[in-house]
Formats: sequence, structure tokens, C-alpha cells
Amino acid sequence: MEVVHVYSKRRSEFGRQCLLSDRPAELLVDIPPDPSLARHFVQRSPRDRALQACGDMSEHEVNTLRFESDSSGMNHLEGGWPKDINPQEMEQTIRFRKKVEKDEGYIASILQLGPAMERCILQNNGVNIYQEFFSEEPDVEESLEAPAANTVSLLRDPQQVKRTVSSLSWHPDDGRKLAASYCCLQFQRRPAGLSLDSYVWDIENPNRPEVTLKPPSMLVSLQYNPKDPHTLAGGCYCGKIAFWDTRRGGQPVEVSSAEQSHRDPAYKVVWLQSKTGTDTFSASTDGQVLWWDVRKLSEPSERLVLDPGREGNLDRALGGVSLEFEPTMPTKFMVGTEQGAVVSCNRKAKTAAEKLVCVYEGHHGPVYALQRNPFFPKNFLTVGDWTARIWSEDLKESSIIWSRYQTSYLMDACWSTVRPSVFFSVKMDGTLDIWDVLLRQNEPTLSLKVCEEALHSLQLQDQGRLLACGSQLGGTTLLELSTGLSTIQRDEKSLLATMLERETKREKILEARQRELRLKERSRSEQSREEEVGLEDGNHAPDQLIAKAESDFYSVVEVELRKRRDQEDLNHQEKEVSEEKEVEETSSSL
Repeated sequence: MEVVHVYSKRRSEFGRQCLLSDRPAELLVDIPPDPSLARHFVQRSPRDRALQACGDMSEHEVNTLRFESDSSGMNHLEGGWPKDINPQEMEQTIRFRKKVEKDEGYIASILQLGPAMERCILQNNGVNIYQEFFSEEPDVEESLEAPAANTVSLLRDPQQVKRTVSSLSWHPDDGRKLAASYCCLQFQRRPAGLSLDSYVWDIENPNRPEVTLKPPSMLVSLQYNPKDPHTLAGGCYCGKIAFWDTRRGGQPVEVSSAEQSHRDPAYKVVWLQSKTGTDTFSASTDGQVLWWDVRKLSEPSERLVLDPGREGNLDRALGGVSLEFEPTMPTKFMVGTEQGAVVSCNRKAKTAAEKLVCVYEGHHGPVYALQRNPFFPKNFLTVGDWTARIWSEDLKESSIIWSRYQTSYLMDACWSTVRPSVFFSVKMDGTLDIWDVLLRQNEPTLSLKVCEEALHSLQLQDQGRLLACGSQLGGTTLLELSTGLSTIQRDEKSLLATMLERETKREKILEARQRELRLKERSRSEQSREEEVGLEDGNHAPDQLIAKAESDFYSVVEVELRKRRDQEDLNHQEKEVSEEKEVEETSSSL
């Protein structure tokens, strides 16, 4: 994308125009010496000094040649087909092959290419030119260093009235900048003097933000564009979607209209993988998922209502809190709802009902974090209530791995970008938990007390070295992870793949067993119901039931009376024995 910036300046700001001419020297003034001033003269050693009426300035200009490139290519797996032939259509390719085979020059061309192909095959037999001398992933020695994280810096909200860091986003290129959105998430508790600004920080200058963003309402979510690092998209508390270009300052370039936006806060905005790099989609607790083109935010390009009944009823829709989109799966996306369920969707479905593929239910509270594993996209991580869960797309009834219930509410989580088995989570007691599922599953590998207030947001740098944690009082803590947490270990990817597959099979077996038990219980209850119905259909069924009930009642009464009589006889015998003992004791004393 070509960027041109025109810098203009008024002529009056340059000062008076210089008019130069070639003329001989002339004497303007002649001041004769004053002898009376000679006694004030003090002779000093000679020294040289240069004087200049204005400051020293230098000018340098560099302009490179403009290079224009054009991308064009051919799918060599399909071959060089003519323009009028679609390689995806089987009938057209078969027809074209038959036409070529009937050509007279076809056999001659094949005979001419035969010796060259034979020579290449013989060379390959002598030296394997396709041999892979290096594997896909380099062998990494397993680090013996204990997992650790050190605080690098703290980015504080410059406003007097502190706000919660609702979301964080790293710069996609170098990871030196961090975009943070600030919002008061408590419903109808907006204190006086609350600012609407959000900031872009340079981590090397934590004292003041680099860019101040001016949204129409407080930002709940903020996301960098992975294709254009100068642009950001944000979701506002009022439901609007805003778009910024940092080269144009802090004012938004485009803002969606209130009529076409969400009716609740836009809790998540995610950029889509598209050719233009301008497509986003957003989710809100009003039950809608909206697709946008940031070049035209007057109305969304598409709408989806998260109605589990697949009828598009907005009153019964599930409120969206988190979003997940994997670029390698351009047609799939997932929505975490405030009802504790995760909805898997397919955007390319023909009807709105078919877009909702399935629902994963596993949390008691809102699903605040939802992310696929970057190395195994079939498995995704969710955080809600007091647990973190790892799911498989093949299992809808339950997760395959989950943590024990924590003492504090979990607010956010994310996978490591360099280690497949490591993920991070933050809690409301200000603790950061680092989990390594290959090492242990019942407790975190490392727990750090980051701050005293609650942690609400979490984001890991793409290089996997720096971790940012946003707190409730507007502080963003930058942590540097140790080498063991930021470097992939030996055979880690294969070991995790084996573990996930094993746990998936285990859950499938348990689900099949539970399903079988439920079917048996259902068949047993249906059979007993049929027997009862059959008895009721008999001629003397009511009389027989009454007689049976009476006999059972009288038998129970007789048993109880017999027990009481036996107890009374036993008490009477004990009383007589005690009286005889008393008489014997009095007689002996006399």
C-alpha cells in the first residue's frame, strides 16, 4: 500500500525573500579610534573564536527509486492450463487432455522429453537431490532452567480516575508497541471525571503513551490489524465500532452509526483474513455477531443472531463475550457466550440456521477467554468461572482436560506462541498462573503475585518473550519470561499431540459408556411403565392391588406389635430381677 503525505507551508512563514545582486564593495560606516578608551584596554593572549549570527543548520535529502512489483504465478500442481480451461472442472480437463493426445506433435514431444527425464532419474538415483538434510524443526536441547518471570516495567493509566485495562494488543511487526483499551466495566457506575481515552504505548518509554486514541465511548476491546500495523479496530461500550490510522492521529477515521451497531458493549473485535485486510467482525452481549468493512462502517455487511433454536430470535439469543478466528480456517469461527457455552459457527453456510454448527457447554459463568492452540487448531482453550478447560472439536459433551476449581475467578487466558503445551491465565486476586500440561495438569507450573488488585486482561507477544497483564486500576505489568518458557522443548509438539489424542479417545470411550447406561435406564423405565399399564388393563387389577396393599399393611402392623410385646416382656423380666436383688440385699443387711 503506497502512502503519500503532502507537507505544505505558507509563504509568509519563510520570512523576507532574499534578493542577491553582484556589485562592488562599498563603505557603509567609518568609526575612527577614540584615544580616551586606550587606558581601559587590557592586553590578553591571542585566541581565535568563530561567530555566527544564526544557529548551525544542515540539510540532507535522500530519495530512493520507486519500485513497482506485480505478483503473478501458476499452480504447478495443476500444470499450465490455458486461460479458458478451469482446472477445478473435471469435464473441461478431461476434454482438453483428449484433445491434446490426439494432436500429431504430442507423441513427438513425449519421445523428445523421454531422454531428458531418464537422465534426471539416473542422477537422482546417484545423488538424492530431494533429500532433507535438516528436519522441519531444529533439535532443541531441553532447558533445565526453572520457569520464572521477571517484571520489566509498569504502564500506568495517566488519568486521575483509574479505569480497568479491558484488552491488550501487541504490534504485529516488532512487538515494541502495545495498544491498551481502558473502560469502566461496572454497569451504571461511571464516576465523575472519567476519561474516554485509550493509548498506544512504546514499551521502551513507559512514562507517557505514544498515541492517545479518542473514541466516541470507552473502549472495551482494541485490536491491531495483522496486515497493516498502522491501523486498529475497537469496540466501544455503547456498541459502536471505531477504526483508527495512527498516521492520522488519535481521532478515529471511521465510526459506525448507532442505529446499525450493537445494542450492548462490543466485547470483542477480531480482524478477518481477507485480500483487502479491512474486514472485521464483532460480538456483543446483545446476541449478535456483525461483520464490517472498516472502509465503510455505515452498516454491517452481514449479521448473525446466536439463537440456539436456530430461528433468529433475538430475545432468546446468547450474549457473545469472546471471539476466536483462526486464519488457517477462514470459514470457521467460535463465540464464547455469557451463559457459559461456546458456539461453533460456519460463515459459508447457506442459511442462518446452518451457520450455528454446534454448542459446547462446560462453564457456569461467562466465557471470558477463547483461543485455539496455534500448533493444534482442533483443540481450543476456554476460561470461565473458576476453571480453565481444553476442548477438542470432535467432542461436544465435555472437555478433555480441565483444571481444578480455583479460589478466585479466572478472567483471561492465552496460549504460548512458541510452546504448544504452555498457556497462561490471570485471576481476580492478582495472580498469574503459568500452566504446562505436559509437566502437570492438577496445578500450575508457576504462580506469580503480579499486583494487589484484580487482573482482567492478558496478552503474549508474538515472539513469546514478553507478557502483558492488565489490572482493574489501569496498570499494565510487562513480564519477561525465562528461556524455558519461551523456547520450544525437545519432542514437545509430538508429545502433546499424543497426549491430546489419548485424552480425546478416553473421553469418547467414557461418553459412549454413559450413553449406553442412559439407554439401558430408559429402556428399563419404559418396560416397568408398560408392566404397570398392563396390570391396569386387567379385569381384577384394582381389587388385586387393594388386597395386596391391605395384606402388606396388616403384616407390617403385626410385626410391629410383636416387637412391642417382646420389648415389654423383656422390660418386665428385668424389673422383677432388679426387685429380687433389692430384697436379698436388705435381708443380708439385717
